[in-house]
Amino acid sequence: MMRLHICAVGRLRPGPERSLVDDYLARFDRTGRQFGLSFSRLIEVEDKKGGGKEAEALLLIKALPEPCRVVALDERGRHLSSPDFAQELAAERDSGCGDLAFVIGGADGLGADLLARADMTLSFGAMVWPHMLARVMLSEQLYRASSILAGSPYHRA
Repeated sequence: MMRLHICAVGRLRPGPERSLVDDYLARFDRTGRQFGLSFSRLIEVEDKKGGGKEAEALLLIKALPEPCRVVALDERGRHLSSPDFAQELAAERDSGCGDLAFVIGGADGLGADLLARADMTLSFGAMVWPHMLARVMLSEQLYRASSILAGSPYHRA
């Protein structure tokens, strides 16, 4: 069973974004378990000292489960279709990866140390998205990937 983690800067407050993240991750966990994928936890960090993205990167690195593979969400990352993303998850699982962590930076992005630590960088397109919405988009894509692997009609492509 490959456990997925989301490590992100900032606290997601109760509201529509939080509801969507919780809903999609619960759906992912239900659908993904039959395919060896489970959601483990959402880890939120905050740099209360105002050290910028490098300080946030250090907090994220410390929060990562060890050992784990790391996927950094970054605007300069790879652009994948949803089916390709599903196949990437399946390939990680099939390679014996026990823990896969997705990292989402704060408003200024991810620090260089964290980008260097990443095994893969992933982009949601050329547009820049608020980091809180990136959590919703990632959660939905995780659910979509598990649906694709399950052959469910959720993904209509």
